[in-house]
Amino acid sequence: MYTESLVKLGKVRSEIREIFEYGNQRKAQIGADKVFDFSIGNPSVPAPQSVDDAIIDLVEHFDSVALHGYTSAQGDAAVRNAIAEYTNQRFHTTLTGNHIYMTCGAAASLTIVLNAVLQKDDECIVFTPYFPEYGVFMERTGAKLVEVQSEQGTFQIDFQNLDAAVNEKTKAVIINSPNNPSGVVYTEEKLKQLAAFLEDKQKAYGHPIFLITDEPYRELVYDDTKVPYMICLYDNTFVCYSYSKALSLPGERIGYIAVSPKMTQFEDAYAAVCGSGRALGYVCASSMYQRVIEKCIADTSDISIYKRNRDLLYQALTEMGYECVYPDGAFYLFVRTFGQDAHVFCEKAKEYELLLVPADSFGTPGYVRVSYCVQTKQIEDALPAFRALAENYR
Repeated sequence: MYTESLVKLGKVRSEIREIFEYGNQRKAQIGADKVFDFSIGNPSVPAPQSVDDAIIDLVEHFDSVALHGYTSAQGDAAVRNAIAEYTNQRFHTTLTGNHIYMTCGAAASLTIVLNAVLQKDDECIVFTPYFPEYGVFMERTGAKLVEVQSEQGTFQIDFQNLDAAVNEKTKAVIINSPNNPSGVVYTEEKLKQLAAFLEDKQKAYGHPIFLITDEPYRELVYDDTKVPYMICLYDNTFVCYSYSKALSLPGERIGYIAVSPKMTQFEDAYAAVCGSGRALGYVCASSMYQRVIEKCIADTSDISIYKRNRDLLYQALTEMGYECVYPDGAFYLFVRTFGQDAHVFCEKAKEYELLLVPADSFGTPGYVRVSYCVQTKQIEDALPAFRALAENYR
């Protein structure tokens, strides 16, 4: 009677959400301070004061009907122009407002783009580890998600594996840097190599291969790490951006798509984005938060708190004997499990009230994701539990 695949999705939450809900139940039973929940990437740092000030200013001085009314389907023109101008100043691009499509966060951005470019039997490459919802976002297109294993240890792009995976059916490649779940930032050298590789494959197969960049963590980088802007390196690039992490606004669902000005048949590409948004019902993102973004476009939350958490957790766990991938960005620590089965490891961790996410669904068995966008005190309080867990395996 109903669409079977969607019934299945509705009945079974993602593994991250399942652990998060378990954590809520456990907190209700024994107290929130006794549960060390590192499951979900929900920012713990408040939005900058400029966001609150912008909201107050808009409510008090902006025309109420316009503030809460529809914008153009692709977003308010002034907001899109502001994003384009800011991006041009920052990355020396040539965007205009007509290259920008406002969305309800990065999930909507990705779903729109994937449905705009993928058709039945196309293939879309992702690099492990990767956010598992990519498969859900593209499921209705009929395209195939193809996993390419990254370099062991560094989780940078492995071009030997990539070359083996690309074929005439390859239509798109998704990159997520800084990466969820590893925190790895792809180096400029690797990304230039990727751009050149895709250029060669486009010529070989006689059709575009689109690069889709998933960028909710772009601003969350540490130690002067650089995140190259792929529109500057590769013409057929779609940027899927979100303000959820940078401005601590995950519940407001606001982001955008930037379509490269040098995209093959640009007018059709942008029209496909608009048409995909229309077909999926992703039109007119929150009009108020579009205007909030316009006022706070260069601001971020206090990222230094995440750096402090990273340094504390990484140093403590490595000293305990855990093998961790050093994260240059995002707010996740990727940790190799004791024993091969990450699910067994996570179940054992629950005995110490540690809630961790097994990375099998991220395409990387034998690892767990530890989300450190929590209060620093939670990390400090959880360290004895991490130590006891490690000693249990010894």
